[in-house]
Amino acid sequence: MSKHLAIRFALHGCANRPFFHLVVLNQHKARNSRPIEVLGSYDPMPNQNNEKLISINFERLHHWIGIGAQPNKTAAEILGLAGYFPIAPMTYIKAKRNRKILAERELAAAETETTPQETAL
Repeated sequence: MSKHLAIRFALHGCANRPFFHLVVLNQHKARNSRPIEVLGSYDPMPNQNNEKLISINFERLHHWIGIGAQPNKTAAEILGLAGYFPIAPMTYIKAKRNRKILAERELAAAETETTPQETAL
């Protein structure tokens, strides 16, 4: 039983307002099939304080991992950010890429502001 259990996110909500439940289910079942247990929830849309909210029942999560359930890549990454697992190296790489893209955008915006625009007569 335990080698086929997965901890992953089940998508709920609508197209423009996603919401996820952290669930335990058989790894061969569909994403939104009926789970064995719901362990928590994740709201990826930032609220008015620019926070992405997550709630996890760590006692039940520890129980299922002890039985042998394996989190998928996305769930492991979020659990690392929540402090349950070590932070995945890819998280640091993504953050560095995002900072680089943001710096390039700010530089391009600063260049467009400083260059005088010619008016056509």
